[in-house]
Amino acid sequence: MTLRWLLPHGAHESALPLLEGRALRAFADGYVAVLLPAYLIALGLGTWEVGLLATATLLGSALATIAVGAWGHKFHHGSLLLWAALLMAATGFAFAASSSFWPLLLVAFVGTLNPSSGDVSLFLPLEHARIAEAADGEARTDLFARYSLSGSLLSAVGALAAALPSAISSWADISPLAALRCMFILYGLIGCAVWLLYRHLPKPHKEERKAPTPLGPSRAIVVRLAMLFSVDSFAGGLVVNALMALWLFERFGMSVTSAGQFFFWSGLCSAASQLAAPRLAKRIGLLNTMVFTHIPASICLMAAAFVANLHLVLALLIIRSLLSQMDVPARSAFVMSVVTPAERAAAASFTLVPKSLASAAAPTVGGALFAAGLLAAPLVACGVLKISYDLAIWRAFRPSQQTF
Repeated sequence: MTLRWLLPHGAHESALPLLEGRALRAFADGYVAVLLPAYLIALGLGTWEVGLLATATLLGSALATIAVGAWGHKFHHGSLLLWAALLMAATGFAFAASSSFWPLLLVAFVGTLNPSSGDVSLFLPLEHARIAEAADGEARTDLFARYSLSGSLLSAVGALAAALPSAISSWADISPLAALRCMFILYGLIGCAVWLLYRHLPKPHKEERKAPTPLGPSRAIVVRLAMLFSVDSFAGGLVVNALMALWLFERFGMSVTSAGQFFFWSGLCSAASQLAAPRLAKRIGLLNTMVFTHIPASICLMAAAFVANLHLVLALLIIRSLLSQMDVPARSAFVMSVVTPAERAAAASFTLVPKSLASAAAPTVGGALFAAGLLAAPLVACGVLKISYDLAIWRAFRPSQQTF
């Protein structure tokens, strides 16, 4: 695969393997988020166990992110990315080989499975640090937007690939459960492909060979932003894609194939918003882009919780997809711009740590609410918390929004 067309003017070609690796990982994450609840239910687990396993994946990613922030400065990003790719491969193969709850929980915690629509893995801070080195100024914001775009596009295609198990089952005359296991084997193979791809990352220049440093002069602003971002992440964790798929299964009896098609189109809408975000931010400012797109998206999510017509629900969720991810490239570029180059990996990690920990707890809460029959509660709670976050960040940074 080559995504050279995604490189914006002014960005170095060293970012190309990162864009391609992000795309491959997003494809795998796209179908895993849809198939994970179906796979676990096929194994005989309940909705509460689905939520707990989703929490384990996010909590494990959070702790891995902490490790990158605390000790990752002792190694170069390229080496850590190779180890992360090997972990991804091992995760897929181990998940395919497991059938009982506790081994699955352990693999979910240690591995790289992602039940959400965004990237929450230990790859993220490492790739962000390398992306930030490949461009400056407005080109950096555009590059982060293209990085997010590659993820959104291939995540959408991955969601569409959630229909493959039924086709595999018919074509190979194997059980549906065995066909689902094949998709986790594919996840492991994609991890191997990412490892091969990242072997070709360019070596750092002589002046860049000094190991990244822990947070120093930028600590105060990074901590402040991380605390605010964590509220948004906890809210999003209540409705990660795996739980949204479960919600569609439970409330409307939607099939896995239909759910995959829906997540394909919602992923395409998210991808389109990644391209629109930098242009909108140039016109109304980064802070305005973050707040004025998030609030309508949250209103659509809360409305969907109370609508009985499936087509109207899907329309509301599609509108949400068009708006809810527009802050991602701007936020990523901002974090990279307010710290020194040597602090970038640590800043990305420590910005993500509270977010990851907050989002990790949420799926268990969402799964428990589903199990209790409160199907609307996670969607409403997500919307309320996200709007509260938007108002809080607006109040905190409105006086200096020209900086954001």
